[in-house]
Amino acid sequence: MSKKRSAANSSSKPPSRNALFIDRSLGRRIVADALRQAGAEVHVHDDHFPPDARDEEWLRVVGEHGWIVLTKDKMIRYRGPELAALINAGVRAFVLTGRNLQGREMGEIFVRALPAINRFIAGHRAPFIAKVTPGGAVSLVFSGV
Repeated sequence: MSKKRSAANSSSKPPSRNALFIDRSLGRRIVADALRQAGAEVHVHDDHFPPDARDEEWLRVVGEHGWIVLTKDKMIRYRGPELAALINAGVRAFVLTGRNLQGREMGEIFVRALPAINRFIAGHRAPFIAKVTPGGAVSLVFSGV
């Protein structure tokens, strides 16, 4: 069985063409710039939504686009409306677990974790929440499947 890959899903350069969505908790520029320099397609929260947009709103839209959420909001899985929106939208989310990290450090961690994030995405069905440690390791925290 042969499937033709769409232009949106095919790419000859690493890490992959999985578009990343940077939550406002990670800032607007530093993390996004580091990921773009690593070859990732990146969308930043404030480029698509007002700064005060409710998480339920942007999670729905991000899920519709199939973008992968990067955040440091560890509480997202404990807030009912946000978790429900994440599940209903089929969102794939990666939460950075380190504390007191500067933008440059967060960018470096996510860049280092990109291969593990891409492998995780390939091996897990959405919706899910995974954690990314400061060392770049990725592991499942919540599965909505």
